[in-house]
Amino acid sequence: MRLRWPFPVFYPSAQTAVLLALAAPLALVLAAAAPRAWIAAPALGGALLVMVLLDALLAPVLTGIRVIVPEDGEVGEPFAFTVLADFRVESPRAAPVAALALDPRLAPGGRLVAPLAFDSGAWSARIATTPTRRGPGPVSAVWLRWDGPLGLATRQVRQDLDAMIRIRPNIAPVRSPALQMFLRDAQFGMVARRIRGEGTEFEALADYEPGMDRRRIDWKSSARHAKLFVKEYETERNNQIVFAFDCGQTMCEPIVGLPRIDRAVTAALTTAWIALGAQDRVAVYGFARRPQVLSPFVTAPREFARLQEAAAAFDYSAEQPNFTLALSTLAARLRRRSLVVVFSEFTDPTSAELMIESMRRLVERHRVIFVVMADAELADFVAAPVRTAQDAAMAVTATTLQQQRTLVLQRLRHAGILVVEAPHQHIGNRLLDAYLAVKRAGSLG
Repeated sequence: MRLRWPFPVFYPSAQTAVLLALAAPLALVLAAAAPRAWIAAPALGGALLVMVLLDALLAPVLTGIRVIVPEDGEVGEPFAFTVLADFRVESPRAAPVAALALDPRLAPGGRLVAPLAFDSGAWSARIATTPTRRGPGPVSAVWLRWDGPLGLATRQVRQDLDAMIRIRPNIAPVRSPALQMFLRDAQFGMVARRIRGEGTEFEALADYEPGMDRRRIDWKSSARHAKLFVKEYETERNNQIVFAFDCGQTMCEPIVGLPRIDRAVTAALTTAWIALGAQDRVAVYGFARRPQVLSPFVTAPREFARLQEAAAAFDYSAEQPNFTLALSTLAARLRRRSLVVVFSEFTDPTSAELMIESMRRLVERHRVIFVVMADAELADFVAAPVRTAQDAAMAVTATTLQQQRTLVLQRLRHAGILVVEAPHQHIGNRLLDAYLAVKRAGSLG
């Protein structure tokens, strides 16, 4: 981005401030030792002021700044700004320093500072940052300051920017080589074709070969032909999958630097990519106190970006979620049996009661997976050594909360809901395993 050139300002540098601080006690000593020579102190101060003015006038002249701002970024993934500065003829004796004012979701405190380096005849700086939340992140201004040849004056220029970075959900696992290898070796890929093997819909008979599951042997056909035959099935296709996200207060709390909701979105989009490759239909749904976003069903991998855009629109809410309204609204929109994956978090059985009742009604018509991230903080409190009475109280409280959490998950399992609980770094793999298990079981058709 090319900036319009404003008029720079100048002020005394840190070196000048140190000189004044050292000169003050010397002036007092001089005034005490030779009162008639008091005029020397103001004279020295005036001389220093003149030198500051001359140093500011002799400072290199800045002719332009360019700021390269990326258009997009992903939450939790680092990216960088590039600041380029051009000076007329001479260059500063010390490295200029650039500062960017931006949205706090792009950098803690909304400010980034870095010195410029001289390379290939130009001053430049690459300022890296890692966004911590999704949404539009404006970059409002850039500052550049540099010292004069004597180091007594500092010139500074400020320029407004009109730049915006769209922070999207993180889909780094989708691009990982491990997932691409899984897609290549899986029983379903990106090409639409009939696949024989695991599934529920009978496809054909095939000759039995050593190593095949004996439970698949068709004994009647084998008896008629005096030869062993096995049944082959077609993998289920065209299932509906909805990823439903609780965007309430608890899900917006950070876990290892990123909100739970963003880690959940990453896990869901990874599984959605696999589901689209399996020719299933995928949608995303966000809710808090009231429903936020329900995307249309996406049917092909080439439309995956629509899911990412819809998930990027999920707002961070400080309100408690209304599960009754959210899940009843979702159930009314689903016209056929679907797999509903609910991402949520709870703190105690009382707050989870309405969630359990709402999900029980949902499971009457649909297959439901409940995904929750393991609370590592509670586990740390339980396992921590007890040295004081406060440590003992914290361990007892954490143990009670952990037991209550286990009780809630057991009630969900007894209601016929598949529960996925894992640490945040493993939640994506566990969810993918659960999805594939549901596909193999053929419980959606």
